Amino acid sequence: MFDSHCHLTDDRLKDDVGAVLDRSRAAGVTGVVSIASDAEDGEAAHAIALAWDDVWSTAGIHPHAALAATADDRALVEELITRPRVVALGETGLDYFYDTSPRAVQCDLFAWHLEHSARSGLPVVVHSRDAEEDTAAVIREADPRATGVLHCFAAGTLLFDTAMELGWYISFGGMVTFRNFTGHDFLKAAPVDRLLLETDSPYLAPVPMRGRCNEPAYVAHTCAAAAAIRDVPAADLGCTTDLNARRFYRVSR
Repeated sequence: MFDSHCHLTDDRLKDDVGAVLDRSRAAGVTGVVSIASDAEDGEAAHAIALAWDDVWSTAGIHPHAALAATADDRALVEELITRPRVVALGETGLDYFYDTSPRAVQCDLFAWHLEHSARSGLPVVVHSRDAEEDTAAVIREADPRATGVLHCFAAGTLLFDTAMELGWYISFGGMVTFRNFTGHDFLKAAPVDRLLLETDSPYLAPVPMRGRCNEPAYVAHTCAAAAAIRDVPAADLGCTTDLNARRFYRVSR
């Protein structure tokens, strides 16, 4: 298995990364990508990636941080994506649920990430919440060389269809284990070669770990639930999504 999206720099994980990774390996996780939330976080994630052979990182600015992002922050992201073990841009995207940054600012920064994806060849990790129409529009308007993944996908026919049409990947996290998960049809319909699994740790711990700090080892629970929904063996889905993540991020074992 491969945890395609986690936040090892979060305060709940960063002081115990070695033990967290030991537990993930014991659970059968062969690789982890630590996702950046802003430029400074990208530097911290990169330091962790340099310290561990089975960790990679990203560089980008989350929509929550869009308003505060400076020209220097953008310059740092541009520099970070040239470093070894930095494998994607993001996470970026649109969040109209919290609206912590003006929507026009979010859209501009999202488009900027996609532009750098097209230039660099690195994929983009996309966050979208209550912003399906605008997320789909920004993706469609981008340079077709840009590619990415819709992370922690739950629902949204327009966005799902847009991703499928453009050859993007879809990632599912701990929400697939929740009783109120509404994305069963999307999880079943996603092409098996464009399907990723994630924890988004320390957030969204899966059942039966609800209430705990999420961590990469718990992707095993997400894998089991996703496999049950797709009616395939969990071991097969784990291997397939591991290979998919390595193809998407262009990393080897």
